[in-house]
Amino acid sequence: MQVVSLIRPFAGLRPAAGRAADVAAPPYDVLSSEEARQRAEGKPWSFLHVSKPEIDLTPGTDPYSPAVYAKAAENLGDMIAQGVLVRDDQPCLYVYRLATGDVVQTGLVAAGSLAEYDSNRIRKHELTRPEKEDDRVRQIEALNAQTGPVLLAYPDAAQVDAMLASAAAGDPDSDVVADDGVRHSIWVIRDPGTIERLVTLFEAMPALYIADGHHRSAAASRVAAARRSANPASTGDEDYNYFLVVAFPESEMRILPYNRAVRDLNDMTGEEFRAHIVERFEIQPSSTPVSPETPRTFGLYLQGAWYRLAIRPKYIREQDPIARLDVSLLADNLLAPILDISDPRRDERIEFIGGIRGLSELERRVDSGEMACAFSVHATSMRDLMVVADANEVMPPKSTWFEPKLADGLVSLQLD
Repeated sequence: MQVVSLIRPFAGLRPAAGRAADVAAPPYDVLSSEEARQRAEGKPWSFLHVSKPEIDLTPGTDPYSPAVYAKAAENLGDMIAQGVLVRDDQPCLYVYRLATGDVVQTGLVAAGSLAEYDSNRIRKHELTRPEKEDDRVRQIEALNAQTGPVLLAYPDAAQVDAMLASAAAGDPDSDVVADDGVRHSIWVIRDPGTIERLVTLFEAMPALYIADGHHRSAAASRVAAARRSANPASTGDEDYNYFLVVAFPESEMRILPYNRAVRDLNDMTGEEFRAHIVERFEIQPSSTPVSPETPRTFGLYLQGAWYRLAIRPKYIREQDPIARLDVSLLADNLLAPILDISDPRRDERIEFIGGIRGLSELERRVDSGEMACAFSVHATSMRDLMVVADANEVMPPKSTWFEPKLADGLVSLQLD
């Protein structure tokens, strides 16, 4: 019987020496097709030609059409044939460091076990959408590779952190500063003893936690299940039984707020809206934009003015890991009962705005008339995310915005 470990090394497909800056690209899901087309202009080896291949087809092409996945495979094949991407000659682990300003995260790139994902040892906290899962399934099958890394968090482990710091002591094998100023550095770990020790240390961990990449994870699981079903001789050791992950220590994960904006006031005037809020929230005008510094407080931007909201204690259910989240307190006590937004996952009256865009984006959306009001929220904590995942529960939509983002193209997992 095949022994399954939580993570294992793999022979990564990486940019050739000196080519990382040509290849590295933002994640596929943070750019529109047009934004990707602009970013890739004049960059023939940008990984956007693989992750957003519709940019090489006629504008307006359905990004889910068979031609798009075929183009992705063609472009990846060209990058390998031209020597822009090369594969390591042995299974390795990789140190991945993200650095921007005073934020530094040092993590491990590995192949994560899909058996452990399926058994919930690699834990989820979000629901997925079938059409987005289907897209990632078709992408993996077309490429016969996993090219979009899944961002994981591991419970703080001093021994792991020390080993990764030691492995990253010399010059990186790949080093690139992205357009947004984030530095992405990769070191290859080839030493079998070091690899074995890291695998053992991870094996001792009770769980890993998906931070970003639920659709990629679910799609990888579906591909593996289909291939096992089609292969009666499957041992569980095949590459398709693993998925591309980058795991960072819990304490280094940086979560920004995921703010909300609503298109209308549910047939109320601004004064009527504020009057309804007072029942469940204390509300105070603010002369400056409100960025909540503590949990259970919120900013409201309405009709050109900022207000600070604080949920009244009697409406907080401390023992419920979902209901006590700030995004839930806002949804359950304001968005649903006052603005009649009971299903934020599907209601087109609400939009979610990543905290990286700042409070000025909330003001812009409201001042333009596109939105009637906007809410700034306190960022969800990594500990709250882990508690929810441990309880096998699902967080409300758009609860977390992890920053900085991983780059695509620096390490990929081919499925032999």
